[in-house]
Amino acid sequence: MEQCVFCDIVAGLAPASMIYQDDKVAVFLSHQPVTPGHTLVIPCEHATHLADMDEDTGAHLFRIAMRMNAAIRHSSVRAEGVRLSLSDGRAAGQVVMHTHLHLIPRFAGDGAWSGAMEGARHASRAELDETAAEIARAYRALYA
Repeated sequence: MEQCVFCDIVAGLAPASMIYQDDKVAVFLSHQPVTPGHTLVIPCEHATHLADMDEDTGAHLFRIAMRMNAAIRHSSVRAEGVRLSLSDGRAAGQVVMHTHLHLIPRFAGDGAWSGAMEGARHASRAELDETAAEIARAYRALYA
């Protein structure tokens, strides 16, 4: 298997603004957010495609995504909506070949996300860490 940045993040070998992690999934902010609070939910065990995950992990991934959706809405991000997107395979636009679900906060008139990652920008680690901490606080308040 080629080097996988998401596996490196799970192993603590690559930086990430982590929001949540358990034995099955990790949740962190995209380093190229389309909008502030752009979150990724991934399985901890490498799975290139959605069907490569066992069903229990897949169900847990979506359960945590539902909770993160609520946390994003209740955090300082204050999203008016959240777009969920998962590209499965290169032909579908998957760039990092490790299954990942995008949760992209949306705001009326933001003009973001028409099906590609245009509008993505680099954010500083400090900015990402601050937003991750805000979402993590909201998550704990809702689900602790």
